[in-house]
Amino acid sequence: MELADLYRDVILDHNRKPRNFGPLARADAAVEGFNPLCGDRLTLRLRFDGEKIEDVKFEGKGCAISTASASLMTEAIKGKTRGEAAHLFERVHELLTDDRAPIAEDLGKLAALSGVREFPARVKCASLCWHTLSSALNAGATPPASVSTE
Repeated sequence: MELADLYRDVILDHNRKPRNFGPLARADAAVEGFNPLCGDRLTLRLRFDGEKIEDVKFEGKGCAISTASASLMTEAIKGKTRGEAAHLFERVHELLTDDRAPIAEDLGKLAALSGVREFPARVKCASLCWHTLSSALNAGATPPASVSTE
C-alpha cells in the first residue's frame, strides 16, 4: 500500500469514527485549543495516575485532519507517562514540519500524518491537538487553559 493511500484511509477512518471523543469525568488537566485560520476548536482532557496518562478524551469541532489527528494522538498517548507523551509530541512535530524527517516505522498509525506535509496550509490542523497536549502536560491546568495555533 502506498503511503498516500495509507494517509487517506487512516485520516478518513479516524475522522468518521474518532476514538476517545467525548467528555471525561474527573479530568486532572483540561486545555482548549483553537486554530483561527480554519476554525478548528477542541478541548483536551487528561486524567493521570501519577505520571501515567490513565485516560484522555477530546471534544470539539474541526476539519477531517484535525479530528483524525486528535483521535490518533489520544490512542497513542493513553497509558504513556508525561515524559513519553512529551517525547512523542516532539517526534510528531518534526514529522509534520520537517520535509527531510524520516518517517519512523515505530510511530505506527501516526506515520500517516506525514501526508500532511504535502499540504503546508493543513499542518496547523494536524498539529493543533499536539500543541494542546503539550500545554496540558506542561500546565496540568483545570479549569481549561487555552492554546492557539496562529
